[in-house]
Amino acid sequence: MLNAIPSPASEALEIGPLSFRFYGLAIALGVLAAVWLTPRRWGAIGGDPEDVTSVAIVAVPAGLVGARVYHVLTDWGSRYSGGRWWPDAFEIWSGGLGIPGGVVGGTLAAVWMAHRLGLPWRRLADAAAPALPLAQAIGRLGNWFNQELFGRPTQLPWGLRIDAEHRPQRFPDVELFHPTFAYEALWNLALASLIIVMSRRVVLRPGRWFAAYVTGYGLGRLWVESLRIDDATQLLGLRVNIWTSLVAVSAGVIWLFWKGMPVDREATSRLGAGASPAEIAALPPSRSELERAMLAASSASLEADEHEDLTSDG
Repeated sequence: MLNAIPSPASEALEIGPLSFRFYGLAIALGVLAAVWLTPRRWGAIGGDPEDVTSVAIVAVPAGLVGARVYHVLTDWGSRYSGGRWWPDAFEIWSGGLGIPGGVVGGTLAAVWMAHRLGLPWRRLADAAAPALPLAQAIGRLGNWFNQELFGRPTQLPWGLRIDAEHRPQRFPDVELFHPTFAYEALWNLALASLIIVMSRRVVLRPGRWFAAYVTGYGLGRLWVESLRIDDATQLLGLRVNIWTSLVAVSAGVIWLFWKGMPVDREATSRLGAGASPAEIAALPPSRSELERAMLAASSASLEADEHEDLTSDG
């Protein structure tokens, strides 16, 4: 019978002379999951999955940079001020990625790249809407291996057992704490599943599924953040991440209901009547698709000319 969740004995996977931090592996697996899911959702509405790869090449690094910058800025006073930023601010493998910064950085880069490729960025954001919380859920496992970002002491049967060297100074003799990283991971998995299931039944106006993700993530982060006890920068008596979550919820709700109800009733009726998501979305061809079509047409024309020349010579 479960009476506590044990913490891992090691933070790294040792293979001969090589050492792989589980935190980094969890982040990498989360990225791979998102890059696996998004192209499939994009292809289901008639998009070219290769375009998602082109966007991800830019958006993923931008998201990681944004996540690290957010963490360093919000924890500057407690961890990085007074010359302590070097080289600690760059040691991502030791933990410290702020999801809000990652979402903002990755989204801005994705929108920019989508414009360059001639892609409707709102539709693309909807395709990525469940992939982001899926990636975040997997990435949160890294906090488990680092024994960080846990919550208040608890006696619940799923309390997380924390080793003495990782416990807060004010709780040196307490072993069990709320596994807030697991709460957030489960919340994100539920959010991703909800978006996937509901998007098969209901059609929202472009960009609204992404707004639903932002709103849902903000709501989940609010109650998880209220349980955490790690040192954090505060603003007006509240943790900065609580303010960030409130902004996310407010922005998500405003976006969701901007210029009317989010549900496209006509498109939803067509979906219920048997129309495919691709028929409903009616995506225009992207620039890369047009370029490939032009290249194929040019190659076909050259082959036809060569064939005509051979026939004339004959």
